[in-house]
Amino acid sequence: MAVRKFDLIQGTLDLLVLKSLNTGPNHGYGIAMRIHQLSDDELRIEEGSLYPALYRMEEQGLIESEWRVTDNNRKAKFYRLTRKGRAAADAELDSWLRLSKAVTRVLRGLEQGA
Repeated sequence: MAVRKFDLIQGTLDLLVLKSLNTGPNHGYGIAMRIHQLSDDELRIEEGSLYPALYRMEEQGLIESEWRVTDNNRKAKFYRLTRKGRAAADAELDSWLRLSKAVTRVLRGLEQGA
C-alpha cells in the first residue's frame, strides 16, 4: 500500500506561510521548501496553491514583498510579515491548536468506544 501524502486542510496554507515568514523574509520557493523540510517531506506546497495565496495575503495586508537577489544570484520576490500578518498568524495558530486538540479528543474517544 502506497503512503499517501497529506492534502492541506483549507486555511492551513495561510497559517503555514505566515508562520514560516515569522523567522524572516523569504521567496516563494524558499517558503515551500522550508515547509516541506520541516514536515519531514510530508507536505508539498504546489506553485498553483502557493502563489495565489501569497498574492491574496499581500492584498489583505498580511505580507509585503520586494524584489531582491537570492543566494543563487537570481532575482526573486521576497515576502515578509507585516504587523497585521504577525497578529493574524498568532490568532490562526491559536485556532488551529484548539481545532487539532478537539479532533484528537474525538478520535481518541471513538477509539475507546465512547
